[in-house]
Amino acid sequence: MKRRTRGARPNLRLLRVGEAIRHAMAEIFRREEIDDDDLRGVSVTVSEVEVSPDLRHARVFVTPLGGHDEVETVKALNRHRRFLRGKLAPFMTTKYLPELNFRLDERFDAAERVEHLLRSERVRSDLEKPDEGKEE
Repeated sequence: MKRRTRGARPNLRLLRVGEAIRHAMAEIFRREEIDDDDLRGVSVTVSEVEVSPDLRHARVFVTPLGGHDEVETVKALNRHRRFLRGKLAPFMTTKYLPELNFRLDERFDAAERVEHLLRSERVRSDLEKPDEGKEE
């Protein structure tokens, strides 16, 4: 399952199912306590869910909050994906219950890097230069 690119237009049904899974997973993470040292006390944000066209697989993009080890948190979620899939079942009305695959959502880090670059001295000095050759 390839991550959608900007120009791709996803199927509305897949988007709806992905959003339903995202909301359900957020509720499950809020309610359930998973008995794992790597997940104890960790708050997880579910930012996006991509569903395969046959609805049998779902990529769940997550971000652990509070400075917890992101890689270990995602590994722990993947270790408990069967348990989480079972908790997801009552929320779903689709014919198939997708297999879950948790991934770290790196978009927030990328946005932070861009923000840092835009605030850097080099970029700021370029933005503050008066336009040469421009008539007033």
